This record gives sequence, structure tokens and C-alpha cells, in this order.
Amino acid sequence: MARVVVDVMPKPEILDPQGKAVTGALARLGFAGISVRQGKRFELELEGEITEDRLAEVRRAAETLLANTVIETFNVRVEEPTAPDEEEQAEPTEQAEPDEQTESDEQTEPEEQTELATQAG
Repeated sequence: MARVVVDVMPKPEILDPQGKAVTGALARLGFAGISVRQGKRFELELEGEITEDRLAEVRRAAETLLANTVIETFNVRVEEPTAPDEEEQAEPTEQAEPDEQTESDEQTEPEEQTELATQAG
């Protein structure tokens, strides 16, 4: 199987409120000089060989469904498979311990319990 990635981004002239929110949050956290535009990434697994016809089919799918071409642009690219050795050598990402809770988790937990109780009762 081959993987084709479709990256979808708002056109430059289109306002990006999510990107602006992330930009502002980064600045408040001390990450100055970073501007963010938020988009979407679609990973498509294709059976068989990747040909120009298959890529054209993916472009049609992106134009038809994955992107709103009035306000978004998209890029189609083939993602090279990673070798098993490269996956093992990749540095692990930092993750919180399973029993650790962040401040935001503690704030939303009672709401989740209330919602579950409402659904059950």
C-alpha cells in the first residue's frame, strides 16, 4: 500500500481564526515571532502502484470533497514509507504519565461525570 497525503490550507486572503488563536496562545506562552495558519491533513492509503492517473484521481477527490476550493488550497504528495530502522531510531515524544492530570483535565472531569450520569440516568 502507498500513502498519499493531501494538505489543505485556507487561501492567504481568507481569515483564519483558529490560526490566530494559536498564534496568540503561543505568544502568551513566550513563543514570540511565530505566526500560525491552521489547515487539515488527509492521509490516503492507495492499493496498487501510484501512477499519474491515480494521483489525478486523488486530486479530483480533494477538489470534490476534501477541500472547499472557494476558500482553501490543497497539495497532493506521495509520502515515502519509513524504513523499520528509522522508526526505531526516532526520538520518543514527551507524554504525561497516565495517572497525571493537567489543570484542564481536572476542570473538565466533573462535567464529563455529570454528562455520563445524565446519560445513564
